Amino acid sequence: MNVFVAVYYQAFNHMNITVIGAGQMGAGIAQVFATKGHKVSLVDINQASLDRGLGAIDNSLSRIVKKERITEADKAAALAHITGFTDMAAGTQDAELVIEAATENVDLKLKIFAQLDALAPPAATLATNTSSISITRIAAATKRPAQVIGMHFMNPVPVMKLVEVIRGYATDDTTTEVVMNLSRELGKVPTEVKDYPGFVANRILMPMINEAVTTLFEGVAGVEEIDTVMKLGMAHPMGPLQLADYIGLDTCLAILNVMKDGFGRAHYQPCPLLVNMVMAGKLGRKSGMGFYDYSGDGKELVVSGAFA
Repeated sequence: MNVFVAVYYQAFNHMNITVIGAGQMGAGIAQVFATKGHKVSLVDINQASLDRGLGAIDNSLSRIVKKERITEADKAAALAHITGFTDMAAGTQDAELVIEAATENVDLKLKIFAQLDALAPPAATLATNTSSISITRIAAATKRPAQVIGMHFMNPVPVMKLVEVIRGYATDDTTTEVVMNLSRELGKVPTEVKDYPGFVANRILMPMINEAVTTLFEGVAGVEEIDTVMKLGMAHPMGPLQLADYIGLDTCLAILNVMKDGFGRAHYQPCPLLVNMVMAGKLGRKSGMGFYDYSGDGKELVVSGAFA
């Protein structure tokens, strides 16, 4: 039994977790581990990014306090469990589980995993929050492929229950079992899936979003009309174009390209409108403009003038 497994079974509430990337996903992952009593090292490339991530966690916990789901003492305890680092070596030196939550870029992830393999303790499990990239390919950048696994959280992490657990070609049974059980301890519902482009969630979701963008591109209906049909007609809590804005149009494009390259099927070809919007820097909520305009107070969505 490796050290990670032994620690998991002996002292679940005292594991050392490292999260690489303090963006929206990384901050959410750090938050859910910290609220369960884990010691979390949150790592990002510069202090400004790290401060934004820590601030997002503080704000998220404050909203939960306001809803009376936790107390101020609970919030303070969770924040005390998180330490920020801009030095990956320092942030991973005691890690038992590392979760990478960087941008959905294969070259970046391969670089990070090569670094993690050299820096993290030999017994540490290395997980990636990738939403589409091959776990097998990522694991091949390390000398510990049996200990590499996909742990794909949904956004927003503190709210969404699903965790896609993806085994690479060499991922062993012990690593999978521990990550499945750990996800349950976090209050999530883990679902084991195979390592194919897009896995399950995005293999189904992204073609739907792409078709919604194509429907807009071809002038069949407007932004609000498309989202209204899917919300009221299909009982989706959020329309596909609003959801694309929330995910990030650059992330949607990256996932579609991974599936297009991986499967070689024409129906994964990104809509030209999506490509053009990303090239123009209209990435959705994070850039202030996508299919909707977020430049106001953020409380009301306004359809972007380019598509009204």
